[in-house]
Amino acid sequence: MSLSSFAQPLPAAALPEGEARKARAEVWFRELHRMFLDAFEALEDGQASELPAGRFALTPTERRGEDGSPGGGGLMAVMRGGRVFEKVGVNVSAVHGRLAPKAQAAMAARQVPGISEDPRFWASGVSLVAHMRNPRAPAFHMNTRMFWTPGAWWFGGGSDLNPALPFDEDTAAFHAGLKSACDAHDPEYYARFKAWADEYFFIPHRNRARGVGGIFYDDLNSGDWEADFAFTQAVGRGCLAAFLPLAAARSREPFTPEERERQLIHRGLYAEFNLLYDRGTRFGLESGHNPEAVLMSLPPEAKWP
Repeated sequence: MSLSSFAQPLPAAALPEGEARKARAEVWFRELHRMFLDAFEALEDGQASELPAGRFALTPTERRGEDGSPGGGGLMAVMRGGRVFEKVGVNVSAVHGRLAPKAQAAMAARQVPGISEDPRFWASGVSLVAHMRNPRAPAFHMNTRMFWTPGAWWFGGGSDLNPALPFDEDTAAFHAGLKSACDAHDPEYYARFKAWADEYFFIPHRNRARGVGGIFYDDLNSGDWEADFAFTQAVGRGCLAAFLPLAAARSREPFTPEERERQLIHRGLYAEFNLLYDRGTRFGLESGHNPEAVLMSLPPEAKWP
């Protein structure tokens, strides 16, 4: 898999501090993107099935400003119809420009310093959503990102598990993996970010959680860029390590038509959340990024009761 169509950043050593940090973050997100692609294709190869092992199709994406000016881009990787994954998308991007009025107002409401006077921004990150073929295997979401404006920088991200058929032992194992990643950096992070995820990944009009939770964080700027960057890297690695064993084990289990029906209805809830409430979906569409990349999180098939 080649990322040659995704323009390479300048070497960090040749840049001023702020630009060097952007370059380092962008390189990491590219590495994380590749880690997920390789791991998911290996999972496909290890699954016994009459179906061919799934492979990612790679599509370059670009962002254009309201005036049509170039604003960076990325790479959308989508696998459909695999042995393990019915549909999984893993996107990486690095975009820049001026925030559209709606996005600028949202940032101002969050009290981002100086954003009302200078709406320039830069953002890079990885976002993935996995919808599984086997209804006993949990759907999975993860994203991490760095955001910069002239007055501030911060990291954000998170991950949550979305099983149509919850298993307590899977939930416990997933959360244990996230807690381990958090505890290595701050013993208060897991409880804080788990509570934030419980609040964020909630569907108000259904009065229920989207799944069995995870972690969510945003606006992370402790004043120590290196520490916050290291934590964001740990979240990416930790989420992958927590999810892979669950996906591998559950994908081997037999399932019934009734379980498939429950999966399709649960996917409807997932689609409702992403279209109505997800902050990343709104920002992606409002900032002019490729709509296919933004909406790759939607399931390939869903039902409503």
